[in-house]
Amino acid sequence: MENKTIVVIGAGMCGVSTAIWLQRSGHCVILMDKGAPGMGASFGNAGLIAQWAVAPVTSPTLWRDAPRLLLDPNSPLFMQWAYFPKLLPWLTGFLSHANDAATRRIVTNLIPLLSDAVEQHRSLVRGTDLERWVSDSKLSYAYPSKAHFAADAYTWEMKKLAGFTPTVLTGPDVHDCEPILGPDIQCLAVLEGQGHITNPGQYIADLTKTFVRNGGTFVQAEVRDFQKTNGRITQIETDQGPFACDKAVITAGIWSKDLMKKLGLKVPLETERGYHVIFENPSEMPRNPMMMTTGKFGVNPMDMGLRCAGTVELGDHHAGPSKAPIALLKRHAKSVFPNLTYSGTQEWMGFRPSTPDSAPLIGELGASGIFTGFGHQHVGLTAGPKTGRLIAQLIDGKHPNIDMSPYAPERYTR
Repeated sequence: MENKTIVVIGAGMCGVSTAIWLQRSGHCVILMDKGAPGMGASFGNAGLIAQWAVAPVTSPTLWRDAPRLLLDPNSPLFMQWAYFPKLLPWLTGFLSHANDAATRRIVTNLIPLLSDAVEQHRSLVRGTDLERWVSDSKLSYAYPSKAHFAADAYTWEMKKLAGFTPTVLTGPDVHDCEPILGPDIQCLAVLEGQGHITNPGQYIADLTKTFVRNGGTFVQAEVRDFQKTNGRITQIETDQGPFACDKAVITAGIWSKDLMKKLGLKVPLETERGYHVIFENPSEMPRNPMMMTTGKFGVNPMDMGLRCAGTVELGDHHAGPSKAPIALLKRHAKSVFPNLTYSGTQEWMGFRPSTPDSAPLIGELGASGIFTGFGHQHVGLTAGPKTGRLIAQLIDGKHPNIDMSPYAPERYTR
């Protein structure tokens, strides 16, 4: 096999996974990011390996629920109204998928990327000292009552298509399972055999160190342009000078939108701005990660404390954080964990890159030698290892054992 020099742009979960799988295939790889590895959305996510997260936000009830959610100060959905006119074309496309047929198509498309995600992470770290970062766990969806769980039947029908059927606990069994929970939670839907990461930012930083230790190169540089010869990539122009390459991979999350513009392509990618609060030195921790259905946030016991991460704020990826989503997370955490005390909090905001059809862009841009691996919405950490493996297979001329057409970038670049 001919050895190729490949530049991977973006050192989040998708980028570092791609770099490692390409390296294992014998390629000379340069991993590039304008910041430190893992410091984008990969740093601040909930840390859940969400192989069960196949049901999209665009459920058939979204048309009915969205106006109420936007007006309710206790809802996990926020809007930067000044950005709304720019968001409208993307939002129109997004809402067009809020029906049963489109939802089932999205679920079918996400299952191959997500349903074996824990094993994909294990394959990425197997035989290294990074195996410690991938933890076995259960995952519980927490509901105020069994009636609320029953009302969520459509979502669970979608998860069942991926093989995920919960054990439902009510009454005293809820507190026996998770003593940290207060009386506001009276029902748990528990999934066995799941996994989580106890420190996503450090996990990706350590993956990058392993990649470099094995002969890869990491360069902190900002991409300014792409140079092509006869329609194929030959060089990446950066603020640190030019880098010659045979192929390039764009895995820069929401910033991929700006990079695609440099290629003359307008990709409908917008950000679902997500937030987290870390409760430092907590007086108690959950036994396993949870998804709080009231407030729509994930809860994960992590090395640095108890992380509560979630909410959706539709807005500009160049704008700073808002106060309301953080306040909401703290308010909901106090409600579900009434006895929790802590020494302080850390707060964070990041950008989830979202496409109108809730599927990432994975594949080559024509015959340019430029490949994409971005647009994973809420599941970048989860699907990163599989995405990297798929891109490496495509670059090596191998045919992945899944249908790649739902993720083809051409669907947005024609």
